[in-house]
Amino acid sequence: MEVTDKNSLQNMRQTARLGGGEDRIARQHKKGKQTARERINALLDPGTFSEIDTFIQHRATQLGMESKRPWGDGVVTGTGKINGRTVYLFAQDFTVLGGSVGEAHGRKIAKIMDLAYQNGAPLIGINDSGGARIQEGVDALAAYGDIFHRNVQSSGTIPQLSIILGPCAGGAVYSPAITDFVFMAEETAHMFITGPRVVKAVTQEEVDFESLGGAGVHGETSGVAHFTAPDEESVLEQVRWLLSYLPSNNLTHPPVVDSEDDPDRSTPELARLVPGDPKQPYDVRTIIEHIVDGGEFLEVQAGYARNLSVGFARMDGRTVGVIANQPEHFAGVLDIDASTKGGRFIRFCDAFHIPLLTLIDTPGFLPGIDQEHGGIIRHGAKLLYAYSEATVPKVSLILRKAYGGAYIVMSSKHLGGDMNFAWPQSEIAVMGPEGAVNTIFRKELAEADSPNAKKAELVQNYREEFATPFVAASRGYLDDVITHAETRERLNKALALLRNKREETSKRKHGNIPL
Repeated sequence: MEVTDKNSLQNMRQTARLGGGEDRIARQHKKGKQTARERINALLDPGTFSEIDTFIQHRATQLGMESKRPWGDGVVTGTGKINGRTVYLFAQDFTVLGGSVGEAHGRKIAKIMDLAYQNGAPLIGINDSGGARIQEGVDALAAYGDIFHRNVQSSGTIPQLSIILGPCAGGAVYSPAITDFVFMAEETAHMFITGPRVVKAVTQEEVDFESLGGAGVHGETSGVAHFTAPDEESVLEQVRWLLSYLPSNNLTHPPVVDSEDDPDRSTPELARLVPGDPKQPYDVRTIIEHIVDGGEFLEVQAGYARNLSVGFARMDGRTVGVIANQPEHFAGVLDIDASTKGGRFIRFCDAFHIPLLTLIDTPGFLPGIDQEHGGIIRHGAKLLYAYSEATVPKVSLILRKAYGGAYIVMSSKHLGGDMNFAWPQSEIAVMGPEGAVNTIFRKELAEADSPNAKKAELVQNYREEFATPFVAASRGYLDDVITHAETRERLNKALALLRNKREETSKRKHGNIPL
């Protein structure tokens, strides 16, 4: 009897592992997609997955559901390790009822979310679902609500990562949207509130799945996706890389790694990498790579709002969040999208004890009717709010120019910057030299015998006497003006100095960020 029971249990487990069966698995593979269990095995350290709720079944009895009771109810949940650290995860199984979310399906996800929260470990969700299970009606909607609520309760306490490897539509998109980072596979992953058919019926617009909600759209236009990759294998590798920078929860610090890169390494090459002409573009990521450990920089939202580059790196083996104006795109100007992108990244870093390293080269906020009508005042204030609110160590370096409100917003001393540096040739002013001269000396230029020569003289005087960083340093707004060669050394020492920073915050429920 004991052997029979054991064999019966093994058969049940095998049935559960097959999900929707061999035919549906073959269809999944034909689409270039792995099954839920294959994805879990590819993501986790080998042999570490421990499944929970293998034998959950739904209890719906209407619309033919009484004859369809698959083990697991279309989602695989459990725990495992990534880079030796515990994570909790769920993976929707499209081969079982299209991965649709019903009462039992949602209850499984809610349980694993509770366990992640209670045990202080990252939560990873692999999404591949046809959406709410129509046959279960309001119970399916309730399941989504339970998931959303837990996403919000866990926000800022454990890292939450969403991996989109198939359809994610309707109400389902809001769980990933609440999480910290969204990953999407190109061509196979899609996210949208309403699909192409509904869009056509309501607006008469013709659009396909990829153009409406593919990885390209969300990685470059909407900003919903933080990472995109050409295939599932690459997406899962990105997830492992990101987690290597993050702490398990808000009560611990990110892991420290042994760095073979000397923290005091000289960086004289930076002098030739930044053009002297303030109008000439360059790729700020090159500067980042020469400053951080081993040149390794994991950029977040690399295709979206490219005038601001944000991401993770290490300095002396410790994680830092890097925020840098990108002169290669729109001269590094701050606009609506860049402000929102930067503000959200800063708030994540602040929640998880990740110091901020800010590299500044910006002419200011982007002018224009579209920006004003789109709410640049409100969106720009998000970036200002995030920097001012952050209590983690804040170290900044002005590379070339910092004009107007953008100087204030970009981690200035006035918003609580801890250590603020600038290179000698950098410029800090209300506006650029040419604009300032045109405004202040309009009459003199109009009356000059040679306006162009006069303007060149005035611009040069303005740069040397007014926009120089030594004016800001003389007021204490900069802690030092440093050379290119000593940049890495000084930034590392500043971060080390601030390692035990403590800052009391006012007693309140929360502030009211200008959303």
